[in-house]
Amino acid sequence: MEKYFIYSHSYNPEEKPLCMLEMRSFFQMEPKEELFSSRKEVAPGRSPFLRERIEVTAKGKTLEDLKPALERIKLEEETFKIICLKQSRETGQERLSYQERRAAERLLGQWIDAEADVHEPDHVYGLAALDGLWYFGLYSRSDSVWLQHMKKPRQYSTALSTRMARAVVNIAVPETEGVSVIDPCCGIGNVLVEALSMGVTIDGSDINPLAVTGARENIAHFGLEGTVKVQPIEEVSSLYDAAIIDLPYNLYTHITEEQQLSILKAARNIAGRCIFVTVRPIDQALAEAGFQIIDRGLAVKSKFSREVLVCI
Repeated sequence: MEKYFIYSHSYNPEEKPLCMLEMRSFFQMEPKEELFSSRKEVAPGRSPFLRERIEVTAKGKTLEDLKPALERIKLEEETFKIICLKQSRETGQERLSYQERRAAERLLGQWIDAEADVHEPDHVYGLAALDGLWYFGLYSRSDSVWLQHMKKPRQYSTALSTRMARAVVNIAVPETEGVSVIDPCCGIGNVLVEALSMGVTIDGSDINPLAVTGARENIAHFGLEGTVKVQPIEEVSSLYDAAIIDLPYNLYTHITEEQQLSILKAARNIAGRCIFVTVRPIDQALAEAGFQIIDRGLAVKSKFSREVLVCI
């Protein structure tokens, strides 16, 4: 059976544009409901918005249709647990109630020839109702590792949040294998920490020596390893598949329009795909630097908004 997945996702209202931009990068579509299906395999822990995933091994119009597949499961002495996703709904109906979900879990549990263990099972299976079908398969849940990254030794109040930084990395690098990335205006390294924690090959640099020191300290604090240099983007000589650039804007790194254009032109020379995060409109400057905007979204932190632009 070709791989097929059911995902659940959620976001705060102000996060919707950023979430949808990340979903388009991962799945080439925007989910219309809290549950959605895709043939694309994405680990839930990569995204700040994905919550759960079922790798589908059986589907049917009724729960009874799933019975043959469950009866074939052989766990011997190992235990199992079944989780019915709370976003499940049958066609044209409200979400299944708590009682309905538990009843479905108990029914399916009777068909597996093994002992159930709701506390420390050896295997966890997922069950979901979506678009008139029931889906069953291997269950995985996001570990929300970025929450651990909120407590860093070095902090900037205006830096990208861990959630925002993680989403921006995913937008830049939906496929991580064999992809090289640079963050040439890395500040204290929020993007670097999130990228490195996902196994992304990324280099960092910044013109501010204090920021570079902070980025190195933050990376080391989480047991990660990465290269961070004191270097302006104009001096970067290596070529990368993607660049992530949170354009400088605050009092400590104020730049003129000419300096901003210099950054954009330098970025054009070092990466084929660039993600720009900006507090000001830069469409005209991007066009002047030779970029084409292929997607965009808004990232909001409290009352402070940044635009995320995907450019080639």
